[in-house]
This record gives sequence, C-alpha cells and structure tokens, in this order.
Amino acid sequence: MIKIDKINTAEALRYMCAADAADPILIQKVEATAAELLKIIKPVYTYKIFPIEFSESGILLSGTSLVLTGKSAREHFSGCHSVIAMAATLSGFADRFIQTAEISDMAKALIADSLCTAAIEQVCDIAESEIMSALPKENYYTWRFSAGYGDLPLDIQPLILRVLNAEKVIGLTINDSLIMLPRKSVTAFIGISDRPIEKKRKGCALCSMCKSCQYRQKGTHC
Repeated sequence: MIKIDKINTAEALRYMCAADAADPILIQKVEATAAELLKIIKPVYTYKIFPIEFSESGILLSGTSLVLTGKSAREHFSGCHSVIAMAATLSGFADRFIQTAEISDMAKALIADSLCTAAIEQVCDIAESEIMSALPKENYYTWRFSAGYGDLPLDIQPLILRVLNAEKVIGLTINDSLIMLPRKSVTAFIGISDRPIEKKRKGCALCSMCKSCQYRQKGTHC
C-alpha cells in the first residue's frame, strides 16, 4: 500500500476549473475534504514487466494475448524492448466517500471527486518512482501511456486487468461499460529502452477526450 501525506489541492482546484478564482471559503472546504480523504483512502498498485514484440497487428506483450494496437502506441514505444504494465487504485473507500457526499452535499462530492483524481495521479507518480528504483539504473523510460490515448482503444482494459491479476491483487475490476471499479483507478504502460528515448509531447491530440474537454474549451489543458 502507498501512503500519501498530502493531496495536491492546487491540482484539484484546477480540475474544478477554480484555480484562478478560488475564494477562501472554497479553499478551506477543499483542504478539509482532503484531510478527510487522507484518513480513509488505501492506495495500492501492482505491475508486471513484459518483453514486447512489434508486428503488423501491433505490439504484443510476450506471454499474453494483449496487443497494443494503433499508430500512437507504436510511435510511443518505438525503440523499447519491454513495457511495464501497471494498475493503481485509491480503493473502494474513495468511491464510497464520494457517493455518500452526493446524498447531502453535491459541492463536497465535486470537491472530493477532483481531489481523488489528483490523488490517483500522485499514487501513479509514486508507484512509477518505486518501480524504476527497483530496475537497472541504465534503463530509459517513456512517460505513462494509457488505453484511450490516441488510437489505443479502451476496450483492452479488461485484458490489462486480467494479465495483471488486478482483481485478486488490488481488488480492481471492470464492468461491461468499461468503467473500472473502484472508479478512482488507473492503468498504464511505461516503455523501457536501453538507449535514450525521444521525449514525445503529451499533446491533447493523444487524448480520447480532446473534442469534449472542458480545459480545451477554456483555452488551457489538463
């Protein structure tokens, strides 16, 4: 289990589109809600490392039936010999906190949802750092790449969880609508290379939400 001592409230306010207009009362409520969440969330993650093979159909994770299809993944993992497949979750306690708040205080529910989104990214950052610290120092890595980025389809999510045995290891499942449960969860791939990797831009064009993104509508980005 990962321990985080503080949730990035500034990032949560940005998710709420309130970073530039947050009043003291809102900031106080965000800080108070963050303190509540830190007492109950139980962040965990799991990962496996797979050698990869490039083929016409996509990038095959050796020993599995999981193939990363599309141009985006092929470009992102170009030059890599392996990938780290990882999954992380804040646990069902985060979901229940948000659901309880929705009954009586929708503003608090929105704050909690944004805080949990910020928190799961922090968990992924910590997990990534821990994973890399256990691997050879001469490795080079890509940034995290998830299903839904570019043309890598979301419908591979069930197979990702299956190859990671995520339900048994961290209690992470997925429903028929491809929604992960607990909801505040992330899966991602990190490429491993034995030579420097060109750092590809995390552009909005890679995101499956780029056409409906609230940040882009406001002239900014996530």
